[in-house]
Amino acid sequence: MTHRLLSLNNLYLWRQIPIRTMSQIGFIGLGHMGNPMAKNLLKTGHKLNVFDIAKKACDAIKAKGALVHPGVTEVTRNSNYVITMLPNNATVEATYKEILTKTFKRDTTFIDCSTISPELAKSLQKRITYQGGRFLDAPVSGGVPGAQQASLTFMVGGAEADFRAVKGILECMGRRIVHCGVPGMGQAAKLCNNMMLAISMIGVSEAMNLAVSQGLDAQTFAEIINSSTGRCWTSEFYNPVPGISASTLVNKVPISLINKDLDLALDAAKASKSPIPMGELTHKIYSYLITQGLGQRDFSDIYQLMKEKKFSVSF
Repeated sequence: MTHRLLSLNNLYLWRQIPIRTMSQIGFIGLGHMGNPMAKNLLKTGHKLNVFDIAKKACDAIKAKGALVHPGVTEVTRNSNYVITMLPNNATVEATYKEILTKTFKRDTTFIDCSTISPELAKSLQKRITYQGGRFLDAPVSGGVPGAQQASLTFMVGGAEADFRAVKGILECMGRRIVHCGVPGMGQAAKLCNNMMLAISMIGVSEAMNLAVSQGLDAQTFAEIINSSTGRCWTSEFYNPVPGISASTLVNKVPISLINKDLDLALDAAKASKSPIPMGELTHKIYSYLITQGLGQRDFSDIYQLMKEKKFSVSF
């Protein structure tokens, strides 16, 4: 009897596996985030069709079992689901324009994990739905470590039924999969979250620099913050003072990238007539640093610039 129960359990599990392992998934964009995300899909048994403009990135994922294609049209043609992880609005727009005009296949589901404007996400959803496909915006939070450890948070905008259909795929790459609402709401959540991150980095940098300049030990003050009312994700996991948070050495978020997200947040605020005074000031600060040739520095380096008294901006 026990043997029969085990057999039935095995049959049940076997019937569940194809939902997640037999999908033909396309993955376009194999950068710092896309590469580990794609690898996690391969680990869970998915068949992967990939493309990136960087040959090195393609070779790395090919060695793990992915099928590399010469372009986005070939990826789309051979996939039921297509995930895009691209750097900005312009690249996303150009990529989907090529897909929609050259090789669109009805009933394909597209999942864009890039950080783009909510308006572009809504536009893509309309265009793709009109041609018989499905589209969800699903930006992520968690950085490169989250992508490597399959612990990302996905903020998803789109139809409820489409969300349920792709949740199992996203769970191969993330730990928390949140349906934020209609198309564009995933991007809205991501931009608001990243605006808070950018603001908090400057706040924590200011506080840490002021404390150290008065003679406080950086480690001691960091421990005080993280057990007091000033505690936040930045102070605990991405403290800008070298040696406080191990993950600060692993994560690398260029000032230019965080400012790109602030650009999008400012556009969203203007469109909705929402006041964001701290967001605007933070954008001005990072924009100034970019004009000084510091755009590729990690955004936590603002602490070091304050410490070295190389940061004296007044607005």
